[in-house]
Amino acid sequence: MDSTFTHKCPNCSGPLFFDAKDQKFHCEYCLSIFSEEQLTAFEQAQKEAHLQDSAPQTTATAEDTPQENTTAQTDAGDMELFTCSSCGAEIVTDATTAATYCYFCHNPVVLSGRISGKFLPNQVLPFAIEKEEAVQKFLAWTKKKRFIPRDFFNKQQIEKMTGVYFPYWLVDSEVSGDMHAEGTTLRVWRTGDTEYTETKQFAVRRKGKLSFKELIKNALSKNVQQKMVEGVQPFPMEKAVPFKSQYLAGFQAEKRDIEFEALKNDVEQEIKGYSQSMLEDSASAYTHLSKVQTSITIDDQELNYVLLPIWLVTYNNRSGDDKVYYYAMNGQTGKVSGELPISYKRLGITGGIIFAVLLVLFLIGGYMI
Repeated sequence: MDSTFTHKCPNCSGPLFFDAKDQKFHCEYCLSIFSEEQLTAFEQAQKEAHLQDSAPQTTATAEDTPQENTTAQTDAGDMELFTCSSCGAEIVTDATTAATYCYFCHNPVVLSGRISGKFLPNQVLPFAIEKEEAVQKFLAWTKKKRFIPRDFFNKQQIEKMTGVYFPYWLVDSEVSGDMHAEGTTLRVWRTGDTEYTETKQFAVRRKGKLSFKELIKNALSKNVQQKMVEGVQPFPMEKAVPFKSQYLAGFQAEKRDIEFEALKNDVEQEIKGYSQSMLEDSASAYTHLSKVQTSITIDDQELNYVLLPIWLVTYNNRSGDDKVYYYAMNGQTGKVSGELPISYKRLGITGGIIFAVLLVLFLIGGYMI
């Protein structure tokens, strides 16, 4: 049974938001600030007290809160209905949403059933860029582009920028590789008017252990995500921390809907391809390799389910090609990726002005002649 909960201030019970700038949790009501350790200790004490009070009647899980709310299926296919634990309003989400906002009280809510059990992430890479900085970087990026629709820059559009944690599989692999090949070397020199070519052939063998760390694979079937993550990689995974739901406060989050078994064959082929390339590169002293035979075995593989931070803006170009455009920013490094719409009206006006200027110059030139 899924439930919603909000991380609340220990001092005033107001909703807490994770601040990417100082990596702490802020209350907008009493202005209190808490570290992850302080908040975790407080919430653990609250859960233990709740367990003691409710022990004769019920049991609770690590994600239970006093306000437990069931979900209800809506008529919109994969959409589901939750009840906000703060104000009691109904929250409609799709099947993969794990954290969002209540549209009525604006408090951040976490859908606990989607980040627990088998869906409990191993790690989370917290946002390091706050929204204000993300907006500034976004505007700086767009100003370098020409012929963008004017309404793309309006306040309402900019406010749509959303910080989202997207789900990924992080794969570490230990590999044994063995390669047999025929290596050829060529040496060319000239004596007087005569050119000589020396060809030597060698039996080449390479054998060894290879390690692949932090291969990132998309765990969400929404097609746009794959394009986004490819454009904003790499992510500094050394800054990832053990998952705590507190880091989701104030952001949206998605739950995976692709299990690793569905990716396993593709991942293994990718790793074997990398391994063969590395074995062949180790024989770069030879001019040419032929009759290459390799044996690649994956000895060990470790999986981690992680949430990675991306700032996201979408724009529906209704006045143009009616296409949805996506802008993404790495929430840790600030690297940006995206495609911006073109205003054909602005493009046409600019083209007309250029044509008019050229025509005037032509006429003046003709007159002067």
